[in-house]
Amino acid sequence: MKPCFVLILLAAGAASRMIEKRVIGSKSCKDNRRYHVQIKSVQGGKICGGALLNTRWVITASHCAEQEVKVTLGLNHDKLSKMKTVFDSEKEQIISTKQQHTFDKHDIMLIRLNKDVPAKYPTISLPSGDCTKLEPKTEVAIGGMGADKIGSKPISNVKCATTLISECGENDKPDSKYASDESTVCAHKPGVDSCYGDSGSAVEYKGHLQGIVVSEPKDKCANTIVMLDICKYMEWIEKTMKEN
Repeated sequence: MKPCFVLILLAAGAASRMIEKRVIGSKSCKDNRRYHVQIKSVQGGKICGGALLNTRWVITASHCAEQEVKVTLGLNHDKLSKMKTVFDSEKEQIISTKQQHTFDKHDIMLIRLNKDVPAKYPTISLPSGDCTKLEPKTEVAIGGMGADKIGSKPISNVKCATTLISECGENDKPDSKYASDESTVCAHKPGVDSCYGDSGSAVEYKGHLQGIVVSEPKDKCANTIVMLDICKYMEWIEKTMKEN
């Protein structure tokens, strides 16, 4: 993998025609995932992903913030990322804890931006109609700007991959607060990992936001990716955005 999500070469002795596949698990997102944002602790030490829901709100994992953070938007949009204009103050915003909203100690957060971004900033939509937890073996899209290994720096471009919803193993969940949470789901696909800097990134299903990556690997990249399914939080999301 080039950072973000890693595909490990399954056959070490692959023929020369396969050499170019040794580091693929993610690939260029091209026109996809333009809603992706990067979230960095102002104090340092935390780097995560997130997703722009509309001109005012970003969704991420709560452990990615809970302190003053810098939110950077337009990272996978060539025109927006290269633009140096009056919009610079909208592309990078320092967000205080007062504008960070967490659901009842769960690992999901809505961040209210200081300044609305223009409507031309791409967003990801919430599920329409009934939202149901995905069944095992369902394919979902993931992505981020994570490192390719612990100790490496996150990359400067967004990478995309797909993985499959799976049953969570006893030791898969990051810590005890996820153990009995019915919204916690896992995903696994051989060779596809999440790494440092990918937590908080969107899980996408059929073009809609389905979940948030909560894996927070410290010692090695996470081969089983742990997520929060968005369905349980739909009412809270809509209420929080409306009332704030």
